[in-house]
Amino acid sequence: MSEILNYKKQAVNEFGKNNRDTGNTSVQIAILTHRIKSITEHLKLYHNDFHSRRGLIALVSLRKSLSKYLKRKDIEGYKKLIATLGIRG
Repeated sequence: MSEILNYKKQAVNEFGKNNRDTGNTSVQIAILTHRIKSITEHLKLYHNDFHSRRGLIALVSLRKSLSKYLKRKDIEGYKKLIATLGIRG
């Protein structure tokens, strides 16, 4: 649990406008990406965990929606974010 909290602080510092900017779209996408990677690693070990798989699909869908919003509002910020996180656009 503390790993997630540390990553959230790191994501806020890196992508937010200040250290309390947790609602920024870029910050939310970064945090979701970390959670997606974590759950993906879990599913590699426990491939029959269908409840976690359903949660993963929901997180990917949410990240996709937020990415589409960011692409619409700030294309340069979007390109920088996907390059930094190493996700497909």
